[in-house]
Amino acid sequence: MRVNYLKIYPIILLSLLGLSFSYSQIVDLTSEHPYKKVFVETDNFGTSYLDTLEHNYKRVKRDSLRWSMLNDLAYYWHSRNLNKAITFTREGLRGTRLTDSLWHGRFQITQGAILLRLEKLDSAQLVLEDAKKKVRKTDLAFLNTQLGYVYERRGQLDSAADYALKSLELGKEHNDTKAMAMAYSDLSNLFWKQSKFESGVEYGLRSLELFEAWGITDLDYDFTLYVTGNNYLALEDYEQARKYYEQSIIIGERYGFYNNLSDVYISLVDLYSFLEEFEKAMEAGSNAVKYAELLENNFMIMRSWLAVGKLQNKKGNYKEAIEGLKKSILIATKDFGDAYYLSDAYKELGSAYAKQQDYKNAFYSFSKYDSLKNEVFTAEADHRISELRTEFDVAKKENTIALQEIQIKKQQSRQQLIIIISFLLLLLLLLAYKAISNNSKKNKLLQKKNSEKEFLLKEIHHRVKNNLEIVSSLLSLQASLIEDPKILNAMEQSQHRVHSMGMIHQKLYLGEKLATIEMKDYFNNLSDYILHSFGKNEDINILVEMDELELDVDMAIPIGLIVNELITNSLKYAFPNNRKGTLRLALTNNHDLIVLKVSDDGIGMPNASLNVGTGFGTQLVNLLVKQLDGKMVLLTEHGTTVNIQFQNIKAA
Repeated sequence: MRVNYLKIYPIILLSLLGLSFSYSQIVDLTSEHPYKKVFVETDNFGTSYLDTLEHNYKRVKRDSLRWSMLNDLAYYWHSRNLNKAITFTREGLRGTRLTDSLWHGRFQITQGAILLRLEKLDSAQLVLEDAKKKVRKTDLAFLNTQLGYVYERRGQLDSAADYALKSLELGKEHNDTKAMAMAYSDLSNLFWKQSKFESGVEYGLRSLELFEAWGITDLDYDFTLYVTGNNYLALEDYEQARKYYEQSIIIGERYGFYNNLSDVYISLVDLYSFLEEFEKAMEAGSNAVKYAELLENNFMIMRSWLAVGKLQNKKGNYKEAIEGLKKSILIATKDFGDAYYLSDAYKELGSAYAKQQDYKNAFYSFSKYDSLKNEVFTAEADHRISELRTEFDVAKKENTIALQEIQIKKQQSRQQLIIIISFLLLLLLLLAYKAISNNSKKNKLLQKKNSEKEFLLKEIHHRVKNNLEIVSSLLSLQASLIEDPKILNAMEQSQHRVHSMGMIHQKLYLGEKLATIEMKDYFNNLSDYILHSFGKNEDINILVEMDELELDVDMAIPIGLIVNELITNSLKYAFPNNRKGTLRLALTNNHDLIVLKVSDDGIGMPNASLNVGTGFGTQLVNLLVKQLDGKMVLLTEHGTTVNIQFQNIKAA
């Protein structure tokens, strides 16, 4: 099972496109809805979103809105600088202590999230337990997630898993996609710590699927990309791991998530070490230390030096490895709380001492490693994680059985349908044979009637075409009496649309086939007509770059209308001041996937939107694309390019 990168890339691209709207997208004090909650209602803002919140939260008059902004400010500062985050949190706690119990509890959740990252696990637990009595039930999923982190940091993976499951149940109860996604992400991380990497991948991909359905690229989505990459790395699928890490780095750098960036660069040290790309590994180690120090987080600093020490061991630089690992262990004080990483540090240190033939220190380090490992990988933790694996397998098997039952029923229905159809076909063949053998004249009569019907059908198309021409002429006459340029433009647009449909019917009655249209010739005629209508035959060159392609009339008409709108839009807006240029048009069919591409080398669309002019053309294009069950992508570099993809569903 692999994640769909076609889903991930657009999410990240949309986030990047939001850079220029950072201020207005978050805070507008003149609006009825002055604050769009970050990473809930929008992620379309730039790197300065924390500065924007800090500048504006005191100016908001409504208390609940001010507390919401301040709480977001505190929580998202903990991804950059823990000390600054705790300062904002304390301000919120002071302001709500006596006046707003609900928001006081929510600030306590944020406080707990920060305290556990400051290695104050006991304090974090006390604060989070106290907050349970104050917040709403819809807040408990996030609260339980933070409690799960506390137990994970202590090495109590079984308890951490229980809290993740509580969050999952609450997410399902309240239909909270974000809560469910975070729960699956935490379970993926726990499976990774228990060396159950295939399960970790499955839970990680399930989490990413929910995040993508939610549609917001936030801190936790970024973390899940990193966790999923870790599981792939442990499975030695280095290419997949690299892809997930690279996507995580893009989001981390986009929003300034220093904690996630340090995490990812730590894992990249391991990845590049396995690939023996040691220069890249050293660079990743330096980045890990840099972001950990910016965050002022001893937990991240300790792990960064651990990664550097492991790298030096891999390179055979045992002296440097010992220095880095001792620095890592020195940072991890007695209150550090995370035996998992501390045990890993002693294991690497023991290996380095052994290579240096310092067996006394090696023995001591390995003894510490064994002691710490036994704290983390207890029988209870392994049993709980195994239970989770069993529950997951059972659910998966039940789902598979249900799907198989559905497939069996479908297959039985198909078999019955095939039998009925076969019987009917046999009956029809017998009747046809009898009819042909008994009276050949009836066959000739039938052929004659078919010819008459074909003639009549062509005549109908001819009359439809003539009627459409009459409508076009009426619109033209009406337009000549209109002085308002907007109404005149709308009338001319309507005339072009009617004419584009009339050309379809003209080709039907002139062609040999009555059900399909050859699109290349149709596009040439349509583009010549539109150029002539705008009087730009000398300025604009339209190239139809495609092979001959026939489509059903039910698809040809909406595609013709779409092309009419796109060419018209380009001629009106892409080439101002009599600018010369080229417009390219192509329609291709690849394995039943129809791809329409219309591009020009004009001035482009600075707002990346088709919403120009009256707006009806844009609505018409969107409706037609939706009617064809298609997907439209707009590119505005070096002119404007519109790509539309849809299935070639032939009419019955």
